[in-house]
Amino acid sequence: MRIAVTGSMGQVATSLIEQAGRAFEIVLLGRRVFLLEDRKAVLSGLRAAKPDVVINAAAYTAVDQAEAEESLAVAINGEGAGNVAEAAATIGAPLLHLSTDYVFDGALDRPYREDDPPGPDSAYGRSKLLGERLVAERCENSVILRTAWLFSPYGTNFVRAMLALNETRDEVPVVADQRGNPTSALDLAAGLLAVAARAREDASPTLRGVFHMTNAGKASWADLAEAIFSEAAKRGRRATRVRRITTADYPTAARRPANSRLDCGKLRRAYGLALPDWRPSLAACCARLLA
Repeated sequence: MRIAVTGSMGQVATSLIEQAGRAFEIVLLGRRVFLLEDRKAVLSGLRAAKPDVVINAAAYTAVDQAEAEESLAVAINGEGAGNVAEAAATIGAPLLHLSTDYVFDGALDRPYREDDPPGPDSAYGRSKLLGERLVAERCENSVILRTAWLFSPYGTNFVRAMLALNETRDEVPVVADQRGNPTSALDLAAGLLAVAARAREDASPTLRGVFHMTNAGKASWADLAEAIFSEAAKRGRRATRVRRITTADYPTAARRPANSRLDCGKLRRAYGLALPDWRPSLAACCARLLA
């Protein structure tokens, strides 16, 4: 199966290439091929790629910077996603579109379901929600997959940042009042490939729409940092401590959801698919990075 993946060699695209094996051919369509903001170029690029399935993994992800560059975030995450959806519909290929927990405000005291009303509190979240809406409007043959708290051996992410701090710091302050589902990009990629294969073969409406896809298990950022430092200590690295702080102690330009937990039950019921607990996946990621 030939899958066109929009985006650069970030966590998701690189993980898709690693997980593809012989069953999938990944064609990466990065910014050198086209800009998502360029509608005609997106259509031309996807036509030339001749994919069986499209995965839109491209996004503006500078969450804090988006507060000052909302128009750019909207152009990429909103209108750009709509352009990919229009192109996928034109060439007749199913579209998998990646979205985020940031479409919610984080005020609920339970995991968010797909039917919970979104209410983003950040420019990044607003741009991603617009992307969801345009994808749904322009491509009926689409699967929107919200995920959160990605980590992997690739790209810029929390695990790599904490391991870098572990090299020089005995103590690191980490926010303890934000909760979510740490998610391995490699596990996410395996899930995306399974959804892509099913979506290509089965056009059932129950397999289309919005789904949540994260690893099982919850954590705060401080919990996750402690787990990372524990993995490092097991391998003879520095014994770094976590100093638990509040969101107020670590101000950022963009407001983070206090509760980013996503309920993935709909994905399990529709696709029979559930990602594993985050802890073994984190251990495997740390093992690779600390080898």
